[in-house]
Amino acid sequence: MVGKSGDKEIDFIRFKDGLVEYYQVALTVRDEQTLTREIAPLNSVKDHNPKFLLTMDSDPEISHNGIRQIYALDWLAQQ
Repeated sequence: MVGKSGDKEIDFIRFKDGLVEYYQVALTVRDEQTLTREIAPLNSVKDHNPKFLLTMDSDPEISHNGIRQIYALDWLAQQ
């Protein structure tokens, strides 16, 4: 399911085990402008449910103020 937070679009929302998870997906966020643009919709969500940024950047997992940036292939392998 695609979501909206104000005027910002969230790529998809997942309902898992009674919980809500929010996801943004980007090829790469190594450029600061792209990173800022991609996490903005997640930062605008006011609840405390998990938020994820999935990318093809094969970097170790990092957190952006609680938003977990994960290598998309690692995330897929865990599903």
